[in-house]
Amino acid sequence: MNATINQLQQHRSIRKYKPDPLTDEQLKAIIQSAQSAPTSSNMQAYSVIAVTKPETKHKLAKLAANQAYIEECPVFLVWCADLHRLQYATASVEEVQIPTSTEIFIIATVDAALAAQNATLAAESLGLGAVYIGGIRDNIREVSHVLGLPKLVYPVFGMCLGYPDQEPSYRPRLPIETILHREHYSTDHYDHGIAEYNQSLQAFMATRTGGNRDTNWSKEMAKRLNTRKRDDVTEFLHDQGFELN
Repeated sequence: MNATINQLQQHRSIRKYKPDPLTDEQLKAIIQSAQSAPTSSNMQAYSVIAVTKPETKHKLAKLAANQAYIEECPVFLVWCADLHRLQYATASVEEVQIPTSTEIFIIATVDAALAAQNATLAAESLGLGAVYIGGIRDNIREVSHVLGLPKLVYPVFGMCLGYPDQEPSYRPRLPIETILHREHYSTDHYDHGIAEYNQSLQAFMATRTGGNRDTNWSKEMAKRLNTRKRDDVTEFLHDQGFELN
């Protein structure tokens, strides 16, 4: 074990923040760390929008299922898959038709995700906390309007940043045997591993809610997968130029 591994394994999602602001130097260091993440063919097909104005955070919080910590955090980052900059950069060289394939969509989305995880690690090393906000896709068209996103850009997720004002307990994860496959995909450890995880997560949820929530991972995932969400995302992506062919 070393300091980096220890930091990674101590990650907690922070949903309550102190009012202390981030300095511009901190924000720049976090984004520069994000830029050091791997990127496919050096495309760097992502952008991040830092939102600090209370009125803008209020709008975004309302659009993202009224998650109050979006308003409370000092900085709210919106990570975007971005092919617009590539179109802009290549226009002066030669006429380029940005591919509308699923592959280029995946590249931009993965680039954004890898950069954001670097940013999270950098922020935590500075004593800050973070939580990812997938809820910005609940009203993806309205969020994009608030942020002024052009064609070929879409918001992948948001991220609250700030100094933690809570010490949440660690949410257990699946046993490594259910995640790590050797040489080929195997379900050999699924029965035991999932049963073990259901038990540990059930105990975690009971403790976290004072015994008011009797559930486990399998039940939560069945409920989640049976709930239709964000059905308008595909149409919005098409309108933004992501044809996903």
